Amino acid sequence: MKSTGIVRSIDQLGRIVVPKELRNILDIGVSDSLEIYTEDNAIILKKYEPGCIFCSEVSGVSIHLGKNICPSCLKKLGGKR
Repeated sequence: MKSTGIVRSIDQLGRIVVPKELRNILDIGVSDSLEIYTEDNAIILKKYEPGCIFCSEVSGVSIHLGKNICPSCLKKLGGKR
């Protein structure tokens, strides 16, 4: 895990603000959904991308190099499932 040196407080409703710089770096837009994970004693936020990153197909999607890719697009890229 890489430290950014950015510290944010939680408000009375339990919300935090993800800094614009990080949203830009991670391509997180205003209406994007985030998945929330826990690992040991850490909270991990990840952009929610259920479908193929190329065609948005959701059936048969596998993770290839950390990205969701459907069999058809993976075949076009020359990868193996």
